[in-house]
Amino acid sequence: MRPVIKPTNTMHNMSVGSPMSPLSPKATASTNGSNPLTEVLLSFRKEFFVVGLFSAVVNLLMLTPTIYMLQVFDRVLVGQSYTTLLVVSLITLFLFCMMAFGERARSVLLVRTGVKLDQVLSKKVFLASFLSYLNPTESDPSKAFGYLLTLRQFMTGGGIFALFDSPWLPIFIGVLFLLHPLLGWMAIGFSVVQLAIAWYGYHVSRKAQLASEMSQVKAQKFLQSKLRNIEVLSSMGMLAPLYQRWQNLQNRALLQNGDSQQRIGSVTAISKFVRLSQQSASLALGAWLVIYGEMSIGAMIAGNVLMTRALAPIDLLVGSWPGYLSSKEAYTNLRTLMAFQPKGRDKVFTDDPMGHLKVESLIARGVGREKPILNEVNFEALPGMVTVVLGPSGSGKSTLARAILGVWPDYDGEILLDGQSVSQWTRESLGVHLGYLPQDIELFDGTIAENIARIGEVDSERVIAAAEAAGLHQTILRFPKGYDTRAGKGGAFLSGGQRQRVGLARALYGNPAVVVLDEPNANLDDAGENALLQAVQVLKQEGRTVVLISHRPSVLRVADRLVILQEGQVVASGPRDGVLAALKEQQDNKGE
Repeated sequence: MRPVIKPTNTMHNMSVGSPMSPLSPKATASTNGSNPLTEVLLSFRKEFFVVGLFSAVVNLLMLTPTIYMLQVFDRVLVGQSYTTLLVVSLITLFLFCMMAFGERARSVLLVRTGVKLDQVLSKKVFLASFLSYLNPTESDPSKAFGYLLTLRQFMTGGGIFALFDSPWLPIFIGVLFLLHPLLGWMAIGFSVVQLAIAWYGYHVSRKAQLASEMSQVKAQKFLQSKLRNIEVLSSMGMLAPLYQRWQNLQNRALLQNGDSQQRIGSVTAISKFVRLSQQSASLALGAWLVIYGEMSIGAMIAGNVLMTRALAPIDLLVGSWPGYLSSKEAYTNLRTLMAFQPKGRDKVFTDDPMGHLKVESLIARGVGREKPILNEVNFEALPGMVTVVLGPSGSGKSTLARAILGVWPDYDGEILLDGQSVSQWTRESLGVHLGYLPQDIELFDGTIAENIARIGEVDSERVIAAAEAAGLHQTILRFPKGYDTRAGKGGAFLSGGQRQRVGLARALYGNPAVVVLDEPNANLDDAGENALLQAVQVLKQEGRTVVLISHRPSVLRVADRLVILQEGQVVASGPRDGVLAALKEQQDNKGE
């Protein structure tokens, strides 16, 4: 087969407005308005309806103190009847018990609903946080469970009770009108004032609190990211300038937090002033009406208590603004995160794939880049052959590897495995047939056996077979606990070469049909590289499809086919010897 040679000056820019791929974020967002988070919340309609019924009972029984005071002052004291006092007190005590039962019942129900909500959403949030590469705007998917916790805490806290109690405000105001119209109008006036304070507090504190939270998160992320490189920072005396930068971020966060707290404190102080003024004003109005003979003393005291109770939900809403703002932001972020789901990934492999990999017209983009990372890439990788991808740094080799595996978020074109698009298979069914060794090896804080077994159930025979294929078996046996030796967080207990070879064994675990190796010899010595090339030869003999990405010419001796990338475009592809001969001829012609 004659190799395909393309001149390097045929690059053309891809229009930014080109059609989105099936895996692009815009294409994966729901178009019918539905969202997994919204659907889950709506599935709890029955629980919230029951909470609403208990809230109705509780709020109706909140009239008990008012009625009791009217009976005591206007009937018991006038009639001097001990029997009436006893009966009225016992009935009131019973109603208080019913009210306490209702309060506890709705509180317990909300807590259980919150737990069920967490159980239903936890898997969805877990998967969405790991699949958030489909949404390039999501900068920190690790916060997803923090959002879930914030939302659940608000739903089981006092703020949600204010939402259930607020609709009963007109009922209480109606009872005040029955006591005296002036009391009813006063309640309406104070309600309007409290609602205005709540509206003002929302708009005043919203931006300040969000800015404060963002600044605090930014300072924490900065520090956490730098702690991963503590050896470099300590050895080269970089802690002092690092502290200065962190201090600047921390001071800004503190200032913004202080500004947010001051605004919230001002709104709370105004609300408290209005609440205390309302209590005194209602008592004064009641006393004035008693003096003029338009109301009894019992009605005066009962009206004061009822007005305070009527306005309590509004006051609670004002005090719950910080929690409401946090839960609103958490809901929005979770909704956005969960809206971007892999589209069409619903098919499951029933048979082991042959491993015929084909890339057609692949155009891969990156966030914030007008020029595509890969532009019109075409090549095939066949079973039982080793396809080596060569190219300088920045030519798009690693992007090509991620696209082949179906984990690059934004691309056009087709990536076919045995003639079918990789984007249609579920990650679980596709992943067992793929082996991947990235440039940056990330091991988990478990044993070496668990890492090789891909953090699943450890099959000893398959683990040992993968380790032997990677040339790591004898090395592992020399460890104090053998395969039960812990790798440490990120593989900290292993050397760079050992991490590389454990990562290789993990890629080979289970005899995957397609193995993609991205710079697999970057941290290997000569012995390790020889073991790697032997492993590749074994895979080739077993009929596996191997895509090996490297910049070292030593891997050429195991190559069957070559793909040369330059500036994101394939400049040469075909059988190894043909491509090398064509490139040499091209260079000789340039030299002449």
